[in-house]
Formats: sequence, C-alpha cells, structure tokens
Amino acid sequence: MYIPKDFKITDESLAYEIMKEHSFATLFSQHDGMPCATHLPLIVKEKYLYGHFARPNPQWKDIEDQTVLAVFHGPHCYISPSWYETNKAVPTWNYVTVHAYGEVELLEDEKELMDSFHDMVMKYEAPESPYRLQDAGAEYLAGMSKGVQGFKIKISKLEGKAKLSQNHSLQRQERVINQLDHIPHTDEQRISALMKANLKKKDYPSSSF
Repeated sequence: MYIPKDFKITDESLAYEIMKEHSFATLFSQHDGMPCATHLPLIVKEKYLYGHFARPNPQWKDIEDQTVLAVFHGPHCYISPSWYETNKAVPTWNYVTVHAYGEVELLEDEKELMDSFHDMVMKYEAPESPYRLQDAGAEYLAGMSKGVQGFKIKISKLEGKAKLSQNHSLQRQERVINQLDHIPHTDEQRISALMKANLKKKDYPSSSF
C-alpha cells in the first residue's frame, strides 16, 4: 500500500484496534492464476485472523502456500475543495485502512473451528442478546460446519494508513472538521472525530477508531 509518511500508522496496537473495530474485510489471494477476493468477517486473536469460507467458494482450494492480503476498511468520506479558503484546490478522500498479510492454514480440527464460530457470535451479538451458538444444538452445528471451510491467517506484516488531511494547514483542517460536523452521516462524523483527536494529540488514539 502506498503510504506517505504523514499518513502512516506506526503503532501496531492501533492497527490491531482498527482490524477489531472494522472486522468485515476483503481477503485477496491468487486462484487459478488470477486475483480472487472474498468479503467476510475476520476475527483477530493474538497474531492470527480467523474466518471461514462457504465450502462451494473455490478460493479456499488453493489458498495455502501463498501470501494473502486482508484489507480492513475503516471510516472514509469525500472532502470538497469548496470547504477550503481558496478555489485553487481539488477534491480528495479521507480514510482509515489496514492491510494484513500472512499465510493461510485451513482448519481441520473441529474444536478450533467451533471456537472460531463462538468467538464470532460473541463479538457481533449485542450484550443483551439471548442468542447463544450452543443453543442451536450439536447435531445442527455439526451439519452446518460441513458447509464451510474454516481457516486462520498467521499475520506476517501489517500496514496502516490514516489519511486525515495532516498534509494541510491547521486552518484548513479546522475548516474541513467544521464542514464534516454538519453532515449527519456516520463516516463523516467519525472522520471528523479522528481529525479532532489528531489535532489535539498529534497521534491516532485507539479509542477513536
């Protein structure tokens, strides 16, 4: 990933925080000599990413023994040059993203697969939800597991980028924040919050992602 120095996330713990917060990722690999991608949730557990393919998805069949790339998309939004103090400018896009590289190991152990299912349910179900995976019953879960192929990725490299107008003047950044604050959309509000935190601390606080 192309990362100008102003936008580089150098703290690995922040990259992990972004992956946990924005865990619906795009997983890229080579399949039959062509780029292939699947959109799927990935659970971060220590230095591994856990997920599963639908078994009919051919991407998993030759995914071992190659380096794969998982892309995690954080908040992003359009930045209009009309918000600046001059018309001599062009539009841009502010965003946060993390790229994780590693090698895939297909899960053959039934317990490890079921543990990954459990972790995923616990992450996404609301705390007050009455749903528990085990309530579906062992027979039903055993049948369901036959329709998927679990995997884990041992992370070998992380790249993090937070493009938040850091390459512009303080005055211009404040103008952008003011405009974003008036747009009632989630991504615009989150980018504004990140920009405010960056101006205040000159860093990317994990609590803001």
